[in-house]
Amino acid sequence: MPARHSSPARRSTALRAGAALVCCGLLVGGTGTSLAAAHTPAAHVRDATAHHRGTLVSAERLYALTSPEAVADELRRAGFDTGSVRHAVVAYRLIYRTVDTAGRPTTASGLLALPLSGERRLPTVSFAHGTGSHKDDSPSMSRADFVSAPVIAHASAGAAAVGPDYLGMGEGPGPHPWMDIPSETTASLDMLRAARAFVPRTGRSLERAVQVTGFSQGASAAVSLGRALQSGADPYFRLGALAPISGAYDFAGTELPALLAGRVEPKSGVVYTAYLLVAYNRLHSLYADPAEVFRAPYDGTVEALFDGAHTGEQLMRGTPGTLDELLTPHGRALLTHPTGAFAEALRTTDGVCKDWAPYAPTRLYMASGDEQAVTANTDRCREWLGEQGVDVPVVDLGAVDYAGSRHLGSNVAGTTAVVRWFEELRQS
Repeated sequence: MPARHSSPARRSTALRAGAALVCCGLLVGGTGTSLAAAHTPAAHVRDATAHHRGTLVSAERLYALTSPEAVADELRRAGFDTGSVRHAVVAYRLIYRTVDTAGRPTTASGLLALPLSGERRLPTVSFAHGTGSHKDDSPSMSRADFVSAPVIAHASAGAAAVGPDYLGMGEGPGPHPWMDIPSETTASLDMLRAARAFVPRTGRSLERAVQVTGFSQGASAAVSLGRALQSGADPYFRLGALAPISGAYDFAGTELPALLAGRVEPKSGVVYTAYLLVAYNRLHSLYADPAEVFRAPYDGTVEALFDGAHTGEQLMRGTPGTLDELLTPHGRALLTHPTGAFAEALRTTDGVCKDWAPYAPTRLYMASGDEQAVTANTDRCREWLGEQGVDVPVVDLGAVDYAGSRHLGSNVAGTTAVVRWFEELRQS
């Protein structure tokens, strides 16, 4: 595995202190160069005339990797495989209209990467990234980074690759509604629409079939997007293939019990749990006072850590090492036996693999020994899809540790495998 290069502009990788902890892909800080204040000013296109979902608000050229060798260097800096690189790549940040968790108009951002050579009509790939807490922990706000590298990898293999930042991440307003499947789906679908609106300005067009993938938090988002595309949520796009990586598809039934039982790496479990309670309280009013669920002194500090402005280092310093130090008895009981709006929200989160059968080619990717997204999640997803008559292959990526984490490694190895599989499907 190539070494990860340091950069003065980069943020600390979240949760990689000691054990390279990344909750569900929780990148609380990037590994490469932040683009928040250092992007390349270039073609900036505005369109403020329409208010429909997916309407393009702006498109900004961030950078160009003008040769396959430059792309390979970009991926190598992020620790990713370079074997599928065939094209130079240009990257844009799109800002587009979408809806918030209550269905009200808002905006979101995302990364669009296009090959600089190849067909004029481009295959379309959507990649949903793993969890981040800082707004810059998103594809359009960084480069040569664990979050942006998969998008660049797919583009370098000849596809138009989109990577939604999600609500509240990147240039999106407000806090991020973490693990809120409905808003992840709308933000991802509307990013595809914005990309379709922009790409003709480059002399290209997008194919209708979308090959959908995503890692960790983004794995559930990818499955939900695939489901929406298959159901006809967009009149143009349809599902072409589905390949999620290391998801927590059975969050309440498998992942949450593993967290509470200590079967998830401890610090990851703490951050994961804190993020869940804070984010879901914003949406579903789980508690009136943080002291109901968080022990002192964290009851007075934890919520602010997930405001989108705190770095990974701050998050690490601001949370304890164990759940017993974090949670009150009531907080643990709330997670052990969810009720009311909390239980209903978790049922939505857990519903991505239930009661539907993907018609497009589908594979589930995972890595045995994943210390964060326990692999029983993938077993449950496969089981649910099987109940609908679809025998979905599970690809075990093996011992693919990255910076000390099997979970992180599954994104690196999974991206390589999925890029190649998607290419094979396009050529068949």
